[in-house]
Amino acid sequence: MFLSQEIEIKNINHLGLVAGIVDDIGLEKIINEVVGSDPRELITSGQLVKGIILNGLGFTSQPLYLFPKFFEDKATEHLLGEGIKAEYLNDDKIGRVMDKLYEKDLS
Repeated sequence: MFLSQEIEIKNINHLGLVAGIVDDIGLEKIINEVVGSDPRELITSGQLVKGIILNGLGFTSQPLYLFPKFFEDKATEHLLGEGIKAEYLNDDKIGRVMDKLYEKDLS
């Protein structure tokens, strides 16, 4: 019997498998080592790149300003890390990370 607890159900669909593969190959850590991280950031560059990969495999073609909307019904904490909210994956952060990746000559 559930007392006054609120249960929230979110989807991960096929994205859980992809997130697991990204974790297994250590891509998030590699990206963070290459571009660095700032302790003031709400989400690391590696987590954002992981989110970009998940979004790309979510078969969407929305503009970047709608990027957080893709994750609204997803279990972002499970897919990207504890404390990560959909609004952290915004077009401003994407632009900053893409600039850092470009400066490091990653392709």
